[in-house]
Order: sequence, then C-alpha cells, then structure tokens
Amino acid sequence: MTPQEKLRRFEEQISPHLKSAYNLAKWLTRSHADAEDVVQDAFLRAFSAFESYRGDSSQPQNAKAWLLAIVRNTSMTFLKRHRNAGATLGFDDALDDPRERSPDPEEILLISCDREEVRQALEQLPLDFREAIVLREMEGLSYREISATIGVPLGTVMSRLSRGRDWLRRILSTPRPFKPKEGAGLR
Repeated sequence: MTPQEKLRRFEEQISPHLKSAYNLAKWLTRSHADAEDVVQDAFLRAFSAFESYRGDSSQPQNAKAWLLAIVRNTSMTFLKRHRNAGATLGFDDALDDPRERSPDPEEILLISCDREEVRQALEQLPLDFREAIVLREMEGLSYREISATIGVPLGTVMSRLSRGRDWLRRILSTPRPFKPKEGAGLR
C-alpha cells in the first residue's frame, strides 16, 4: 500500500472516530489536556499499526473498537506514568442535536442538573466500571467489542456493566442536599 493510499484509508476508516476516542480518553484520564495528549499519541500509534488492521469500510464499528482499544491502552500507559498528577477538569456539555425541539428554560435547568449528577456519579465509579459503562452507553460498543477493546472475557464485561450500573443507581438515588451555584443568590 502506498503512503497516500494508507493515509486515505486511515482518514476514511479511523478518523471518523476521533470524537469517540477523545470521549473515552477524557473519561479515563479525567482531564481535557491529558485526553488530547492521549488521543494524539493513540492516533500516531494507530497510524503506525494501520497495516495490521484487518477491517474494512463496510464495518465501521470494527474500526471504532480497534481504535478505542489503542486509546484505552494509551490511556492506561499515560495513567501509570502520571499516577500522582490527578488534575480534573469539568466536562463540557454535550452538543444538542439541532433536529430536536428546543427545550424550554425549565427543561434546560433540569437536563443540565441531571447531566451533571450523572457525570459526578460516573466520576465516583472505579476505573474498570467507568470504562465499561462509557464504552457501552456512550460509545455504543457491543459487549463483544468491549471485551476485545479492554482485553477481558465477555462475562467480565457483563459483570462490570451490571455492577457499574447498580453502583450508579445507588449513587444517583442517594438524596443530596441542594447546593445553589455560586453567584446564584436570591434577590
């Protein structure tokens, strides 16, 4: 394969999964800047190993799972190297689908509160559970693809998802005191 053909196929099959790669890296590293570094390194590794990739453009999920396995491994290596540097940043709100109707202001407040609660709950999960839930619920990987991505048996994936979901349910069902945001005083 010529260098131009390799680049064209990589752009066609792997690059569309950049957002998913970043999303996984951000959930694993808990940092915007670290996630960007991890994704950049992962894409370099993926490009270097692209000749060994056996998928084709007719199965984009295989390319996504292959790339996310590289992102996961790169993230784990990064976390091991930087174990004591635990900087965390807040997560940006997900972009709304412009085809959906716009929620009213009250719905926007409730949605953002729910989204923030879920983010905080996910942050509390141990890495193994958080990783499985992000790959399944946010990235839409099948149980088999998660198994291949993180290198554990299918039963382990099912167990981590079940236990992680139970843990999330317990966290989210625990009542918490209301804390108004700073600067949101009553007048």
